[in-house]
Parts: sequence; C-alpha cells; structure tokens
Amino acid sequence: MGQYLAWMMMGVSAVALTACGGGRDSGPSRGRLMAPDKLNAAAFSASGLPSRFGDTAPHEWDGLVPALYSVHGIDAARYQGMIDWSTARNAGVSFAWLKATEGGDHIDPGFVANAPGARSAGVPVGAYHFYYFCRTPEEQAKWFMQNVPHVPGDLPPVLDIEWNHQSSCKRKPDPLTVRTEMARFVNILNKHYGTLPVIYTTPDFYADNDLGQMHGAEFWLRTVAAHPSERYPGEDWSFWQYTGTGVVPGVGGNVDINAFGGSPESWSRWLSARRQS
Repeated sequence: MGQYLAWMMMGVSAVALTACGGGRDSGPSRGRLMAPDKLNAAAFSASGLPSRFGDTAPHEWDGLVPALYSVHGIDAARYQGMIDWSTARNAGVSFAWLKATEGGDHIDPGFVANAPGARSAGVPVGAYHFYYFCRTPEEQAKWFMQNVPHVPGDLPPVLDIEWNHQSSCKRKPDPLTVRTEMARFVNILNKHYGTLPVIYTTPDFYADNDLGQMHGAEFWLRTVAAHPSERYPGEDWSFWQYTGTGVVPGVGGNVDINAFGGSPESWSRWLSARRQS
C-alpha cells in the first residue's frame, strides 16, 4: 500500500487537468429499480463454475477455472431489482458490490435499495462508482461521498474505470492523464472512508493506459473468457469478474459473478484489513 500511496502522490502533481464540461444530462438522474424474473441456476449449470451458480451464455472453461476458487460474490445494479440476500448468501454469495453513482450527477437506486438487506443478511457489501471522463475526479468523488455513507464494516469503495463507447463523453485522455485522474479520485476516497478503493477495470483499458505502473494498487479484473493471468500477464489481483451472464439464487435476471483470489482464511484476513472502520 505504501507504494500505491507514493504513486498517487506523484501522479497528483504530475499533470494539471481541466474538465470538459457537465454530465450527460442536465440534472441528477436516479433511474428506476428493475424487477426481473428470478432464473433457476440449476437450469443453467455450466462447467467450470461453482455448482450452485449458473450461466446463460457460458464459456467453455478449462485449466484455471472459476470453480477452483472458494470465495465468490456478485456485483449488481438496478437491473437486478430487489435481491433476496438470505437466499443468495445460502447459495454461496460471500460479498457484493453495488453500483451507487456515475459521473457527477447520476445515482443508481440499486445501492440504497439493496445495501441494507445485504448487511442484515451478513453479506459484506460495498459501493462502486462508474467513472465519467467529462467530469473532474474531484466532482465525482464529492458526488460519491454525498450518496454513499461511511458505514463501518462495509467493503472498500470501488473505482470502476473502463472505456464506455456508448457514453456521450468522447474525451479519451492520454495514459498519464488517466492515471493521474485515478490517483486524485482514489486519494480523496481513501481519506474519507479510511481505506483505499479497489480498482475495477477491463483488459483493453488496462493495456491502453499502462495500469501495470500502478504498483501496489489492488485490482478487480474483468476477463470472461480466460484466467486473469492470461489477460493481465504478471499483474496481481484480488478479485476476478468471470462472467456477466451469471445466474445466482436470490438475484433477478443475469448478474456479474466474481471470485476472490485466495483461500477462505485469506478472505477472512482481507476482510479484517480492508473493511471500513
């Protein structure tokens, strides 16, 4: 972590940035909580996945498969509706991150709706922010903090940063600018919540912006057709998002499923070290 903080401080002073303008809409958007049908995980069983989960569009896994890992969880948004957390926990959901905010004026109602239920069911839960390149990191951090309370015991916040080709924002910063903006955002949240955010990203964004330079950062990596060691050679990671078309008891529709990259014992140690205090 010391290396990461040092990297952040260097990044903050490396480049002076300006914003490109406002968000996608003229005012705050809270969206609408969806109510998808619950799918039967057993009807969508897939090789390579834990037997309690399913997948509606499974990859033909071999070698280092998701089922080799013991600790699994989900990330969700309004599209999954109200989650039955007791059922999900009994099926093996050990953690959850819920989308809370995007940019500087968008709220996902799934976080407010589902986070209390996760806590009550004993599922460690946290919030993630979807980064928007036409807002400053300061604006976005402020927006996240306004809408995500500091709750002792919650998971660390997540910075979800990736290229969004459907976004109204066409700004595509150079790699140094990207890493500097990430540093500014992460530094603010670290001071507020008392724990460093986890960084979620995708193979193309990671490569385009040379995120391997972020020594000491804690990564949550998406790769739905190969193990992270194949898509992010040499990179350390804590979480692996291995499908976006998963089926989990208690969760409506499809949902992203993730594995923690360690044993149950290391998961307990991770929770003790990284939960908000």
